[in-house]
Amino acid sequence: MFEDSKILITGGTGSLGKALTKRLLEMNVKTIRIFSRNENNQIKMESEFDDGRLRFLLGDIRDKDRLIRATEDIDYVFHAAALKHVPKIEYNPFEAINTNVIASQNVIDACLVSKVKKSVCIGTDKAVSPLNTYGATKLLMEKLFVTANNYLNPLKHSTKFLAVRYGNVLGSSGSVIPKFIEQLQNKQKITITDNQMTRFSITMDEALDFILKSIEIGKGSEIFVPKIKSYTISDVKKALTEIYDDYGEDIIGIRPGEKLHEVLINNEEMRYSWEFNDLYMISNPLYPKFHTNVINENYKDIKKLDRFDTYSSDVVEKIPHNELIKIIKNSNLLS
Repeated sequence: MFEDSKILITGGTGSLGKALTKRLLEMNVKTIRIFSRNENNQIKMESEFDDGRLRFLLGDIRDKDRLIRATEDIDYVFHAAALKHVPKIEYNPFEAINTNVIASQNVIDACLVSKVKKSVCIGTDKAVSPLNTYGATKLLMEKLFVTANNYLNPLKHSTKFLAVRYGNVLGSSGSVIPKFIEQLQNKQKITITDNQMTRFSITMDEALDFILKSIEIGKGSEIFVPKIKSYTISDVKKALTEIYDDYGEDIIGIRPGEKLHEVLINNEEMRYSWEFNDLYMISNPLYPKFHTNVINENYKDIKKLDRFDTYSSDVVEKIPHNELIKIIKNSNLLS
């Protein structure tokens, strides 16, 4: 699908952007444009990859004109740029609205102008029944992408917009595992919010497989959700204290805007959800093509979900202890 194609990745110097770039280069793409506003990260990434197919564009997704230039002749857009540090966003909410919501509409508009084939936005479980500003802005980003197809004139526009939604990438920057490892390496107590807190977990390779499959099978207006396992905070502590000495723990309590358990599909969305072998699809009830008979014609090996409870991190299968240890050891976080 991506062979000899031209790709744009917004926020391309982040952990996901770099991993996605590496995977796409292995798929013989023609060119990848990395769009971000951090020149130092671009310099580091350019040196790290040293591949003539990469183009580095400085810019901010708040600048629609710059985005239009960046999307010229592009086939596929991966929209990963966002403000995502929850405490900072709580203190500066309108900045998050400008970047995560209004600028996401800029991405949509630029894709339409440049006649991009498909554009996918990278969502989060924080967008489901959000408790904080970050989750609320990512929910609105999803809404913009999945409804963009509603008002397009098919005679003028052929771009297909879709969204993917998943949980924490194991070991990503800002996540709990690198923080715990740093504390243990410094012979400090682990700071735990609540031992019963659960989080969805997906490795970077699993996330890439999921994103690439979603954009391949997506017809437009869908939200795709992977079938993944979860872990409790106490599971992580037990795994890490088999690798490091145990220096105890401090219970600090759940912080404002945090949930005890995360949700990937709530019970309302379940009514519009469908199931593949390895992922779920939330359809857009406002879009005629999601009528049952049309869905069965357009998607292979799909069936309507018959469960109406939430798809949350406290009810899904937990990662076995030995598997969690293996994942942590293979994640390059211990160096």
